[in-house]
Amino acid sequence: MEEKKVFVNPIDKDKITENPSTLPYAHTVGGFKIEPTKKGQIKGQAIAAMEEQTDMQLAQIQKQVELLAVQAKKIQERVDISRTIYNAEMSFTPLIGRLYHLYQRKNQQYLLSIIAPNEWRDNMPYERFVASVRLLADHTWEVLD
Repeated sequence: MEEKKVFVNPIDKDKITENPSTLPYAHTVGGFKIEPTKKGQIKGQAIAAMEEQTDMQLAQIQKQVELLAVQAKKIQERVDISRTIYNAEMSFTPLIGRLYHLYQRKNQQYLLSIIAPNEWRDNMPYERFVASVRLLADHTWEVLD
């Protein structure tokens, strides 16, 4: 009786696949090396990029907040001087855009005048000159001097 020779495949079945495109490595000599990515490294880089971008945006917002705070302070100063002027004695109706001068009397009362400090010569009748001001369109006063 003739013995049938059993064919033994020399290729290990654990090392071959029916679909070579699913292998995590090159299956031909000319194929490029395929390395699996490290999920932690990708996430770490993404988080670093995200933090850099958000830090830049937060710094920009911080600058805007600081600018708004400066603007709010200037408006509050205009409101404060405007209250002082509107509580001052004035014998005329101030016009928008005109220059006026605020003085303080010896009794600490304020007075708004159209006469500038240099127009009094040496006999200014008030205790001190406070500021030159201009009435703005919103009826607040801008301090000029």
